[in-house]
Amino acid sequence: MKSIWYSRFLLLLPWALIVVIMVDIDTKRTSVRSPGHVPPSRISGGPRRPAGNRTALPVIYAITPTYTRAVQKAELTRLSNTFRQVPGFHWIVVEDGGARTELVSRLLARSAVPHTHLHALTPRRYKRGGMPRATEQRNAALGWLRAHRTRGDRGVVFFADDDNTYSLELFEEMRSTQRVSVWPVGLVGGRRYERPLVEKGRVVGWYTGWRADRPFATDMAGFAVNLQVILANPRAVFKRRGSQPGMQESDFLKQITRVEELEPKAANCTQVLVWHTRTEKVNLGNEPKHRQDTVMIEV
Repeated sequence: MKSIWYSRFLLLLPWALIVVIMVDIDTKRTSVRSPGHVPPSRISGGPRRPAGNRTALPVIYAITPTYTRAVQKAELTRLSNTFRQVPGFHWIVVEDGGARTELVSRLLARSAVPHTHLHALTPRRYKRGGMPRATEQRNAALGWLRAHRTRGDRGVVFFADDDNTYSLELFEEMRSTQRVSVWPVGLVGGRRYERPLVEKGRVVGWYTGWRADRPFATDMAGFAVNLQVILANPRAVFKRRGSQPGMQESDFLKQITRVEELEPKAANCTQVLVWHTRTEKVNLGNEPKHRQDTVMIEV
């Protein structure tokens, strides 16, 4: 009789051990904190807190006129690699032409930079040497802002030509612009730099190599304007009639501010954070007149 019970015990023992192990595993699982106790930002698919409260930042609207040429894609690629690192940024690219090109459309789509793609044709009579450039394109961007932004939107407008080089620090400097801010620009006007002269926190003059008598002797890359100033002055545009090359900046700023109201940035205008580099003219002397390669490559 004992041998029968002993044999049954041996048969049931493995199944008893399996039950004990399963109960132990289940107990450990239930001891882990339930997802309800995990901070929402840690739960997959749950609400995430914006890093550094970036959603509260005034948006920087960078206006870039551009036109078809051999170095266009290279210039815009360099800019996009900088702009994608700037939080709270919107890139307004305006092509000089009757339509938007596929090259620029594809580049902007791949850039991962929030953007608006426009076009505005420069009339042939204004394409002569010695005429102000990119007037129609900058005005088209200003028109877009006035049509699509309201008094409730916070932002700063900056004219970012595609042949310049920009430090990331520049965008943090301009973001606090209340009306119109200014700073130095490197490699411009035949000098290593030009800058506003500042005394006791106010602009009192200009260190420049060309036409120091201009009311605002600055480069297009040397100032930013609060979005609300743009919206409050709907007639402020870049003018064709009566405007001379190199005077567009001054003619525009006269419509929206005075020198004594300017806000000096970049350590009271003692730091260069943007350079008017300009790409060297490309030598295509050996380029065949008719395509010889068997494939079409976008450059």
